[in-house]
Amino acid sequence: MRLIPKSAFGQTVMLIGVLLLINQIVSYISVTYYFIQPSYQQINSLLATQVKSVLANDLLVTNQETRDRYFQKTQVQVFDESVAKQNGLESAVYYSYISSQVSEQLRQLADVRISTTTQASDENAPYIVWISLNRYPDTWISIPISGLNEANISPLTMYLMVIGILSVAGGWLFVRRMTRPLSALQKAAIAVGKGEHPTPLREQGSTEMIQVTRAFNRMNQGIKQLENDRNIMTAGISHDLRTPLTRIRLASEMLPEDQDWIKDGIVNDIEDMNAIIDQFIDYARYDTEEVTQETDLNAIIAELVQARHLDDKHHIELKLNAIPPLSLRRIAMKRVIDNLIENAFKYGSEEIAISSFYNRHEKRVYCKVRDFGPGIPEDELNSVFMPFAQGDKARNSSGSGLGLAIIRRIVEAHDGEVTLRNHPQQGLVAEFYLPYLSELPKKS
Repeated sequence: MRLIPKSAFGQTVMLIGVLLLINQIVSYISVTYYFIQPSYQQINSLLATQVKSVLANDLLVTNQETRDRYFQKTQVQVFDESVAKQNGLESAVYYSYISSQVSEQLRQLADVRISTTTQASDENAPYIVWISLNRYPDTWISIPISGLNEANISPLTMYLMVIGILSVAGGWLFVRRMTRPLSALQKAAIAVGKGEHPTPLREQGSTEMIQVTRAFNRMNQGIKQLENDRNIMTAGISHDLRTPLTRIRLASEMLPEDQDWIKDGIVNDIEDMNAIIDQFIDYARYDTEEVTQETDLNAIIAELVQARHLDDKHHIELKLNAIPPLSLRRIAMKRVIDNLIENAFKYGSEEIAISSFYNRHEKRVYCKVRDFGPGIPEDELNSVFMPFAQGDKARNSSGSGLGLAIIRRIVEAHDGEVTLRNHPQQGLVAEFYLPYLSELPKKS
């Protein structure tokens, strides 16, 4: 169990809470030591003075008549233990601190207890202090006293609690206001990492946070401008290249029949170059403007497989399980699966297998495309996803090396992940998953 939170929000709130707790403890001790304790010492001194007066008048050993006259003057009474119990001694509570203080001043052991009075005439003295000396254990002195109540401590406790709660709540609101721009900045950074360009963030919070947000907005606009320039440049290059390629193809058609082998080679090279140009455009365009919609991934797979069945040389084995609909860019996802199928046929084998399933525990939809070719060396499995990288040694590949890079960008834009691994028996398995946050709908 982690006691210290990881987030800046949690750490700041925890720091404020710890500092307030220390402040509350110090304040409580200070108020108790400098205000409450002197008050109690003064009360204890007054109690000891009253007891000394009782001793000076020998009221502990005199008759009841003398005691009554003293009571008329001072409101202090002396009772035998049996009478004291009838007047509230049994409900009195023993206080060791007051007992020790009074004993120290009287220089003899004293038992001090406090009870509340229920008599209407004693409204000004709601508390009765009972004191018994060790030398006269069967005699109790009753001293009414006012100003000694729990209000001396309870308001202090309530005050400190209210101040603490308000301080923590204020600190929480302050830290929340400080960290909210960070949360928005984090989400925007993730979106930019996916190739999206969110609207400029609102500049709010502290001066440092405003400066960071402003710098991020400028960076986002700069990246967007660079991508627009790249798209324009790629489109211009493709246009400029296709024109001479078209002329070359027309020129090849004019070659004599005995040079058909040259013509066929030129045509094949032109088709490869057109395919490479198309991949450059796909990689630059990235389909970021396509709107997501609820889509059945199995339907996309079935549609692409149906188109592939027109080729008698290729065979596809389907193992499609029930999966929930996903929010996808349909055209982009078709490009992913079509590229995986094309790579499997081109670099793997003429027979491939495609499967899909839903992992309820992970809440992910998986799709696998397996071929039965030579596979790829283990040390090259991750590098083939890099733009312009190819697994040439293993699969004798040709082309621009952007196919898998395009696949990874599209899958990661859907918060998924794509991996390659060699099958234990034979061939290569290309697998990707897409997250799903809702439960799979029940069958009726």
